[in-house]
Amino acid sequence: MPEKRYLMTPGPTPVPPEVLAALAEPVVHHRGRDFREIYERCLARLREVYRTEHDVLLYTSSGTGAFESAVANLTSPGDRVLVVSAGSFGERWAAMTRAYGADVVHLRLDWGETPEPDDLRPALAAGGAGVVYLVHSETSTGVVADVQALAAVAKEAGALVVVDAVSSLGAVPLETDAWGIDVVVSGSQKALMCPPGLAFVSVSPAALEAAARSTSPRFVLDWERTRAAQAKLDAPFTPAVSLVRALDVALGLLLDEGLEAAFARHARLGRACREGAKAMGLELFSPDEERSAVVTALRAPDGVDATRVVAELRERFGITLANGQGDLKGKIIRIGHIGWFDVFDITTALAALELSLGDAGAEIERGVAVSRALEAYAERAHV
Repeated sequence: MPEKRYLMTPGPTPVPPEVLAALAEPVVHHRGRDFREIYERCLARLREVYRTEHDVLLYTSSGTGAFESAVANLTSPGDRVLVVSAGSFGERWAAMTRAYGADVVHLRLDWGETPEPDDLRPALAAGGAGVVYLVHSETSTGVVADVQALAAVAKEAGALVVVDAVSSLGAVPLETDAWGIDVVVSGSQKALMCPPGLAFVSVSPAALEAAARSTSPRFVLDWERTRAAQAKLDAPFTPAVSLVRALDVALGLLLDEGLEAAFARHARLGRACREGAKAMGLELFSPDEERSAVVTALRAPDGVDATRVVAELRERFGITLANGQGDLKGKIIRIGHIGWFDVFDITTALAALELSLGDAGAEIERGVAVSRALEAYAERAHV
């Protein structure tokens, strides 16, 4: 088993040493002044990253807990909602809203398609949908949707807009207030460079008003209970204090870099990965476009089982890439590049993938992926 490990999945993602060091600090009491200072700074930094003036609620949970809060607080049994899905996490919105008894209009596209405003308009024309659930970055396929355009169509129809930004927040542009998005859910373990365990939900005043009318049961995930407590810098329940301390450090790193610089870096990493893979002779599954900066999905060559390649990469080189999900399992390989990544992480993954695919009998161009990836990254250095 190799000693050095490379984590290159769409999440969890690598954690910077400064953030890991914060986790080793002594545990503090969540009602004490020292934690309140950290808590206050974290909440302010989250609003900055979200680009919102409204509340960002923090939960000790996976990102799916944030998902559930956006259903439990906005949807009562029988309410009509619209879910747009083109991958695994869109399907999660559909499953969750059905579990809460919603009347779900499910706009289901093929996995790998990019939802467009014209897809949304006919589904909204029937009327009655009070909430539209969208996915910004669909990590099962590598697609990053234009949620600004999708949200505009939903708002025209009078619906609230909820966006899954678990993997996109901090990686690609997301303007919560400017784009009129009512609720954005996210998590700590992706572009925010923390271990899993914290979830976040931004809520607009309109979303809070709707939540006050919802009859669905909730307790820990109740927005108003959390909002009222945070207003006093007093979490309603014991938070994961060490994770919050680590998040404070990670958010500081991200904001010191600057959001625009982080977006540009992720765009360059995505382009380097795509160009290197194409030079090798691989076919992209995810779109070949600048905003596909979260994860690159590659079709496995004919006769090659992606499951075996991913397993070999982990066992032989200590490199963890991601297999496909659902019907795409064994058919695609996903390389994540969100958070604490640089171009040499990309070239490492491509070089190892080249070796494993060659050993699996794939006809690929050897020795070109790394150089092309470095060239593509440099081309974007001053954009």
